[in-house]
Amino acid sequence: MLLHEQAFQLIGEGIVLLVFLIVIILIIGLILGFILVRRNKMLFPSLIIFIVNVLYSPFKSFVGLLGLDDALVDNIGIEVRNKVNKSKFDEIPPEDKIIVLPHCLRSAQCEASLKETGIKCTYCGKCAIGIIKEKAEPMGYKVFIVPGSSFVKKIVQQNKFKGVVGVACHVDLNQTMMALEKFSPQGVLLSPSGCFETKVDVSKVLETIGYYEFRDEQKKQLNDSEAIDDDLEIKPSK
Repeated sequence: MLLHEQAFQLIGEGIVLLVFLIVIILIIGLILGFILVRRNKMLFPSLIIFIVNVLYSPFKSFVGLLGLDDALVDNIGIEVRNKVNKSKFDEIPPEDKIIVLPHCLRSAQCEASLKETGIKCTYCGKCAIGIIKEKAEPMGYKVFIVPGSSFVKKIVQQNKFKGVVGVACHVDLNQTMMALEKFSPQGVLLSPSGCFETKVDVSKVLETIGYYEFRDEQKKQLNDSEAIDDDLEIKPSK
C-alpha cells in the first residue's frame, strides 16, 4: 500500500473514531440531562456544561434525530447553570445584581418609551414587568427591559454588577447565561415562549431573587419595631 493511501486510511479511521466518541459523549450528556430535568438530580455538572457549551449544535442535531424537541438541550443548560450558580448567586447582595426582562412580556397596549438602556416601565399594571420591578427594586435590584441582545451587551458594558437574573425563551436564555457565566446567572423561562405578549411565572422570578425571604424579614422587623413602641408606651408603676 502506498504511503498516501495509508495516510488517507488513518485519517478516515481517525474521523470514524472521533464521530463515535462524540456520539458516546452526546448519549452521556442526554442521559445526565434527563436525570437532571426529569428527576431533579444533578450528576457531573461540569461535564454537562462542557457538552452543552462545546457540542451545542451537534447535541441539538442529535436530540432532533432521536425525535425529541431540541429545546431540551437549552433546558438542560439552563437547569444545570441554575443549580451550579445558586449558592454563589444567593451570597451576592441585591445591590450588586440586575434583572434582565424581554420586551415581549409587554402588553399590546404598553405605552412605555424606549430609552438608551432599554424600555422605561410606567407601571401601568397590564403585564408582569411592573409587578417584578415593584418588588425587586426596593430590594436593591436594577431592572432592565431589553428589546434585543445588543441592549444586553450595552448593559453589561455600562453597569457594574456581580449577579444577573434573566428571563427569556429557551435558546436566548441558555446562550445569555452561557455568555454571562462569570456573573453567577439565574434563569427563568418564558411560558409560553414567543415574540409578542409572552408570559412568565412571576412567583418563580420572585422566588429566584429572594423576594419572599426579604418580605418576611421586613415583616419581622416591623413587628419588632411595633413591639418596641408598645414597650415605650408602658408607664412604670408607682
